[in-house]
Amino acid sequence: MRILITGAGGFVGPHLVRECATRLGAEASIVATTPTGGPVAGIGNTQPLDVTDDGAVEQAIGDLTPTHVVHLAAVSSLTGASSDVRTAWRINTFGTLAVAEAILRRAPHCQLIFAGSGLVYGESAKCGQPLDEACLLAPNSDYAATKAAADLALGALAVRGLKAVRLRLFNHTGPGQGEAFVVPGFAAQIARIEAGLQPPVLRVGNLDAVRDFLDVRDVAAAYALAVRRAADLPAGVILNIASGVPRSIRAVLDGLLALTPVAIDCQTDTARLRPSDTPVYVGDAALARRVLGWQPRHDLAATLASVLAYWRSTIGAA
Repeated sequence: MRILITGAGGFVGPHLVRECATRLGAEASIVATTPTGGPVAGIGNTQPLDVTDDGAVEQAIGDLTPTHVVHLAAVSSLTGASSDVRTAWRINTFGTLAVAEAILRRAPHCQLIFAGSGLVYGESAKCGQPLDEACLLAPNSDYAATKAAADLALGALAVRGLKAVRLRLFNHTGPGQGEAFVVPGFAAQIARIEAGLQPPVLRVGNLDAVRDFLDVRDVAAAYALAVRRAADLPAGVILNIASGVPRSIRAVLDGLLALTPVAIDCQTDTARLRPSDTPVYVGDAALARRVLGWQPRHDLAATLASVLAYWRSTIGAA
C-alpha cells in the first residue's frame, strides 16, 4: 500500500498516521502532506501539497501513484468557512475535485477515502431521528454546503470510474482540536479559569442542542478500516461514522465541569448561538458497522478528561 494523506497537519492527521501504522504495519508506506510541508508533531516531516494547486496535485499523484488517498485537507470549522466562504469552497470543494480528477488521470486504480461530514444532512436532521445514508442532503451552513458539493461531485465521478469511499463523519473530538469546536472551546475556558487567566465565568451557546460525539481515535480507526477494505466496497459508497448516541451539549459541559474543583458560572454568549442550530443531530452508522466492522470503542467521559488535560498542559506551558 502507498497511502497519500492530504491535510495531515490538521487535528485528525497525526491520529490517522498512528492508526494506519498500527493497523496496516509494514505493508503500508505513508506520505503525509501539508500545504507548505515541514515537520508536524506526531508525524515528523511532511511533504508540501496545496490541494488548490491543480498542477501540484497532478504531479503528486503522478509521482507517487498511490494505492490510496485519504483526503483530509479542508477548512474544517463552521466559523472558519463562514468567515471566508470563497476559501472554503476553493479548498473543500474544488480541492477535492482536483484530487479526484488527478486520481482518474494518473492513478485510476487508486482508492480515494474522502473526509466528508454528517452536517451535509442539515435540515433533514429536523426529523429528530438518527440520520442514515439515505437521508436527503440539505446543508444549512457554508461549511456543510462545501462538503455536500464535494460529496456529490465524488458520487458523479464514481460513475466515471473513480474508486471512492465517502465517509460522513459526525462530531469528533480529542486532544489537539482547536477552540472553534464545542468540547475544546469549553475545556480551554475551564483551563484558563483554573490558571487565573479568566474570571470564573464560562461563555456558552445553546446547551439544549443534542449532538453525536466520537473520540478522534475511533474516527482514525474508521479511516484505516476504510483503507483496508476499500477495494471490496462499491465505488462511491457512503458510510456514516457516528456513535448513534444522543448527548446534549449541557451533558457534555457538565462532564467537563465535574473534572474541575473550581466553582464556575455559565453564561450564554449570543455570539456562540447559531441561527441554523438544529435541536437534535445524531447519526446512524449501522452500515459502517456492517461493511467495515467498525464501532466506537472509547468512552466519552475519558475523552473529555483527555481534552481538558491537553488544555491544562497547553495553557500551563504558555
